[in-house]
Order: sequence, then C-alpha cells, then structure tokens
Amino acid sequence: MTMTTAALDLCRALVLCRSVTPEDNGALGVLEAALKQAGFATQRVKFSAPASPDIDNLYARFGARGPFLVFAGHTDVVPTGDAARWRFDPFGAEIADGAIWGRGAADMKSGVAAFAAAACAYVAQYGSGKGSLGFLITGDEEGPAINGTEKLLRWAYDKGERFDHCIVGEPTSAEALGDTIKIGRRGSLNGTLLVEGRQGHSAYPGRADNPVPKLMQLLAALTAAPLDKGTAHFEPSNLEIVSVDVGNPAFNVIPAQACARVNIRFNDLWTPETLAAELRRRLDSGGMKFTLTLEPCNALAFLTTPDAFTRLVADAVERKTGGRPTLSTSGGTSDARFIRAYCPVLEFGLVGKTAHMVDEHVAIADIEGLTEIYAAILEDYFG
Repeated sequence: MTMTTAALDLCRALVLCRSVTPEDNGALGVLEAALKQAGFATQRVKFSAPASPDIDNLYARFGARGPFLVFAGHTDVVPTGDAARWRFDPFGAEIADGAIWGRGAADMKSGVAAFAAAACAYVAQYGSGKGSLGFLITGDEEGPAINGTEKLLRWAYDKGERFDHCIVGEPTSAEALGDTIKIGRRGSLNGTLLVEGRQGHSAYPGRADNPVPKLMQLLAALTAAPLDKGTAHFEPSNLEIVSVDVGNPAFNVIPAQACARVNIRFNDLWTPETLAAELRRRLDSGGMKFTLTLEPCNALAFLTTPDAFTRLVADAVERKTGGRPTLSTSGGTSDARFIRAYCPVLEFGLVGKTAHMVDEHVAIADIEGLTEIYAAILEDYFG
C-alpha cells in the first residue's frame, strides 16, 4: 500500500466514525490502531471537569531522542444539521467527483490521516535514529476545549515530554492547497453589556425608563473608533455586536432592561486585561450606568515569529506545489493557542472552504498532495 493510499483509507475510516463532540465513537481507536501498527507507543488519556463532558484524547510517540516534532489535531466534528439536506450520508465517507464526502472530511480528519500516513511511512523507512515523532489528538476541539489539548499538553509535560516544534493540521489553505500557513491567531473575548430601566406602558413613557436608547448609545460608543490599525503580522482587531435583546414580546410595553452581546477578535497589541480597560473607558465616556460582564478568556493572541522552522515548512510546500505560501494570522481560534506555550507552532493543512457546511468534502488529489507535503517536511526536518 502506498503512503497516499494509506492516507485515503485512514481518512475514510475516520469519517465513518460519528465523532460529534463529545462523542468519539471509535475515531481515536482507528487512528491509534494505525499508529500502533507502525510502531508508535500510544496512550489514551481521559479528562474530566465539573459541568463539562468527559473527553478521550490520544498521545503517541515514536523515538526517544531529539529533535521532537509533534503533530496536533482533533477527530471530533461539529453536528451535521439536517442530514436530509446532504447529498450523501454525512458519515458515509462516499467517494464521488474526485472527493471524499462527509462531516469532518475538511475539518480535520483528512489532515489527521495525511500526517499519520506520512509519519508511518517515514518511521518505516528511517526508524528512530534521527529524532522523535509524536501526536497530540483530542476529541474536544470543536467543543468547549476544556478537557482536550490544554490538559493533554500539561499531562505530557508532567511526564517529562518536551517538544521542539509542532504542526497543527487544521485546514489553513484558502483557495488552493499550500497557499497559506498560519503562524499565529488573534485572541477572542466575549462580553455582555446590560442596561437597567423601568418597565412601563409605551403610551405613558414618562412613567417608565426605557433602557433601549441608552444601550444604543453605549454600543455606538464601543464602535465609534477602530480598536487599532493592525500590526506587521495581524489584521486590525474587530469588535462585533452579535446580539441585542430585551426579551419583550409586546408592542405596548417599555422593557425593564436591555442587553447586548459582543465578540472581540484582538491582535497582539492587546491582552484581555488591557482590552477590558479600553472597553470600560469607552462605555464610561457616556456617563450612563451599565454592567459589563466579560467571559473568562482562554484564547489569547499569539505569534510564532518566522524563523528557520517556518522557512523549512514553507520551502517544502513550495517544492511540492510550485507556489510560496502566505504567512497568515487570520481566521478563528484553534488549539494552537494552547500549544504555543510549550513550543513553536505552525498550522498547515487543506483548503477548508466546506468545513462545517452541508456537503463537506475534500478533493482526493488534495489529500494526496498534503500527505506528500507532510512527508517532505519530515524529510527536511530530520535531515
């Protein structure tokens, strides 16, 4: 069996598993079996926390010396929505029109399969004489991310594991395989803004205190000016109003309170603390009473400064695709935000245009191409 055939077979086997967070339904077992057969030492680790589901995770290592390159990813997927709207069974792993179809094909079971196939082929050819290869695979990336990668990293560190570099196999390519490598991510902060009023009859506004106009003024103060102009590697931070609600079904009642929810995607100019201070400064400028509640933030902005490792990966991509990848920090959060505390981390994977969508699918040629790129990275990394 060729390396690329192994990747396609493993991808289909993973897509067949209905691993909607927090359920695993055999996905980690499929990957573990493939790695064990190749000689990797594997461990399944389950983590628990109050008010959150137990999550199974997988750690694997081949070799006992450095340098140690680890691949990180997840086998859990988002819900399918109405399965009747799909062209094929969302968990059927059908092959049609030169693609593999199914939930998780793009995000990110194909990436997991491609790296696993490349890694297994590499150790079969070279053994462990040139360094170590590892896997950090969670079932909680698409969920609350409480019992997944962050705890698995801490567990591995406490066992004495030290990683030199990490590649996360998220679908980073924008238009064509290999066009983008993620070298960082913006942070994410959520907040709720509440304004109290006094309920009353809309025909007698003098007897009530309408909180809605006040909330509108406060939101205008929050969005009146950009948070920043961006940095060398980051887009400008953006604040989005994602919900405004008064819980009022009646036309003739002035509500007692009004609230809004906001999400801020922030670059490396900010921390959650400095951003909170800026939000309160803008809100205080209006002289109105309000309550701002910010959610705990576990998604900080981070940057892996381009270096020799970045060039090595970019060179391998260019050699296989013919195009130089763009270094980007765009998009949402990923588990790379946890890994960056332990070692330099890059994200590189497939085109993710259909991720989380109905009829999610990935071109077979792209899975084969990604597997070959990962193999080239391993060749270059271990020399």
